[in-house]
Amino acid sequence: MTTIVIATNNQNKVREFKSLFDNPNIEFKTLKEIGYNKEIIEDGNTFSENALIKAKTVSKELNVIAISDDSGLSCEALNGAPGIYSARYAGPQHNDDDNNALLIKNLSDKENKNAKYVCAICLYHPNDEYKIIVGECHGTIIDTPKGKNGFGYDPYFYIDAFGKTFAEVPLEQKNTISHRAKALRGLKEVINEDFSFKR
Repeated sequence: MTTIVIATNNQNKVREFKSLFDNPNIEFKTLKEIGYNKEIIEDGNTFSENALIKAKTVSKELNVIAISDDSGLSCEALNGAPGIYSARYAGPQHNDDDNNALLIKNLSDKENKNAKYVCAICLYHPNDEYKIIVGECHGTIIDTPKGKNGFGYDPYFYIDAFGKTFAEVPLEQKNTISHRAKALRGLKEVINEDFSFKR
C-alpha cells in the first residue's frame, strides 16, 4: 500500500482526486488525517509556484509522497483576476457567496465574460523529484447562479459543450473536461501506478 498525502483539507478536491485515481493499492490521506496542522505560506506568484510550495513542504517535513494543487478562476476582462486569490477574493473572512458576489459585481460593466479555470498539480517525492502539470477549462461567467453541485465559482461558470454550469452537472461529467481532471490526467501520463515517475 502506497500512501499519498493530499496537501489539502478541502473535501471537494479530495473527492475529485480519488475519483480519478481508482487504485486499491494507493491510500490517499489529507493533512487533517495525518495530523498536520501547520500553516503553509503560499507566497508564489503563479498557480504552479503555490502548488510546488505546498507539495514540497509536506513531502520534505513528513518524508512522504505529496500531491497538491493550486487552482482558481481567471477572467479576461479582469486581467486574470481573481487568479491565485480566487479562494480569498472577497477578503480573509471569505466564503463562496462573498467571492461570487464580488466577481459578478466586478464583471457587471464588462462585455467580455470569458473566463477559465486553471489548475496546477504538483507531485513531490522526498528525494526532490517532482512534476507540475497545468490544466485549463474555458467557459463564460453568467449573472445568475445555476446548479447545486460543485463548489467555488461553479454555479456561475457556464460550459458551452454542456449547455450548463459546472454546478449543474454530476462529478463524473465534470471530470471529463474540468481543469483539475485535465491536470490529473496529464499527471497520470508521467507516473507509474505506484506514483513513481516514468523514465
